[in-house]
Amino acid sequence: MISNLRLTSPELITRFEKMRPFPKFLLLSCALWLSLLSAAQAQPAAQARAIFAGGCFWCMEPPFDKLPGVISTTSGYVGGQKKNPTYEEVSAGTTGHTEAVQVVYDPKKINYQKLLEVFWRNIDPTVKNRQFCDAGTQYRSGIFYLDQEQKRLAEESRAALEKSKPFKDPVVTEITLATEFWPAEEYHQDYYLKNPLRYAYYRTGCGRDARLKQLWGSVAQ
Repeated sequence: MISNLRLTSPELITRFEKMRPFPKFLLLSCALWLSLLSAAQAQPAAQARAIFAGGCFWCMEPPFDKLPGVISTTSGYVGGQKKNPTYEEVSAGTTGHTEAVQVVYDPKKINYQKLLEVFWRNIDPTVKNRQFCDAGTQYRSGIFYLDQEQKRLAEESRAALEKSKPFKDPVVTEITLATEFWPAEEYHQDYYLKNPLRYAYYRTGCGRDARLKQLWGSVAQ
């Protein structure tokens, strides 16, 4: 019986050789299996998730969709108490949720740090419970981390931004453990592609691009 699976393949073979009789092909099969298992564990996951809130979710899909390595974006709701909330319920500000986007990405092609960089350049991190023309807790900005590594990277990113920000006001964007993410209704998904004229009218009318340029200058994304 194997008492320590952390032994290297040669060590295992040596131990099993002392347990006579033991077929050689079984020893080699065991070593091969352990090698394959170790290699698989060393590989990064094929897909990873990130959740960001930056006001209207229609406007947060495009910046991530265009990044190489991003597989998909989904508009939805996070940070609240009610299960499977509707757009009307979230918009009323009674469920505790905020509009957010879930980003599915390939960590071999793009890392979480890059996603954080794009996130910051697409929000106004100086205001609480609003983004641009939309006001209420349902439009608060936030990074909703899924594990401790994302939390660490998000906090480091916010601390670095506090030191390098091109504006005077403090950064108030929250960093919070993600609750369950609920996808929004289908008509909200890829809204900027399905309704480009309405999307452009809303985005301009809400003052989003003007404010982003004021905050970030030429690095606004």
